Amino acid sequence: MQNKDKSIILQNLKDSTAEWTNGQGPLSDIVISSRIRLARNIEGIPFSPRAEQAELKNIFELCRQVVEKDPLFRDSNLLLLDELTPLESQFLVEKHLISIYHAREKRPYRGCVFNQKETLSIMVNEEDHFRIQYLLSGLQLNNIWKLINEIDDEIEKKVTYAFSEKEGYLTSCPTNVGTGMRASIMLHLPALAMVNGINDILKAISKIGYVVRGFYGEGTEVMGNLFQVSNQITLGLSEEEIIDNLEKVNQQIISKEQKVRKELLSNSKSQLEDQAWRAYGILSSARIISSVEAMELLSKVRFGVGLGIISHLNLGILNKLMLLIQPAYLQMLAGKVLDPFNRDMQRAALIRNEISK
Repeated sequence: MQNKDKSIILQNLKDSTAEWTNGQGPLSDIVISSRIRLARNIEGIPFSPRAEQAELKNIFELCRQVVEKDPLFRDSNLLLLDELTPLESQFLVEKHLISIYHAREKRPYRGCVFNQKETLSIMVNEEDHFRIQYLLSGLQLNNIWKLINEIDDEIEKKVTYAFSEKEGYLTSCPTNVGTGMRASIMLHLPALAMVNGINDILKAISKIGYVVRGFYGEGTEVMGNLFQVSNQITLGLSEEEIIDNLEKVNQQIISKEQKVRKELLSNSKSQLEDQAWRAYGILSSARIISSVEAMELLSKVRFGVGLGIISHLNLGILNKLMLLIQPAYLQMLAGKVLDPFNRDMQRAALIRNEISK
């Protein structure tokens, strides 16, 4: 683990770009990212919401010892969320390093471990003692499983997990009992949205044990035609079965999106070109823009890049912008708190600068 103070860690985070946003993974024109999260608890200690302060401190210190001594975490940082401002905590949410719940909960000794590439993060004392997550660009659940399984095994060498031979891993929320795994895929589905094909898909997959959430997961709304599809069932299936089933469902959605894109390009090419370039024109010229409008316009430009209509931009820039333009990230970059009007001005300037490079 790297030993740096909070200000240096946050400054490096402001200056870095998460590897999972690079747009270079398989099927990355449609699949923004893949993620696996494991919920784990230490045997003999109450779940985080019911633990005493001394027990929460013990969990945090155990995590510190693991990441300090294990070479797997040599490029990682550890932050104590108690020491962060609400703005700094929200910045970590917008970076996809912690959950909204973890940022807003007031219990002491909440922590976050993350590596330099921002592909790995571990939430400490969230609903569970450890919530380990790994993200990669594109459709890569099987690769992620190999990586996160190795990390999980290394942690388990240092601590004893709460585990039942009958139920599996024991977790704070009953819906996570079993494997403790939540796998998810972030999809960009502008074509299906254009032909009003989203609702039928969402209804169909909800009936077979899958849930669709927004850009920041549970409790967030869909914006920019970005949909996060994840499993709900963790009990009675192996990790490999969960991954295989989720990939099959998402492959069907991806195939539908590809089919509609092809049809639209064949039948409505001029309209698609107008939509993409009109959105690009606004983004490259606007002086004031809200996060909602910016996300919708970036979605249209990203669609245009995926169709080959706009060739001078790459997916990585657009994925990166979808993070940079969020309210807390903007204010962290500015180095000060901004009111909504000044955030909208700062957002417009940032977008103009990034897409003109």
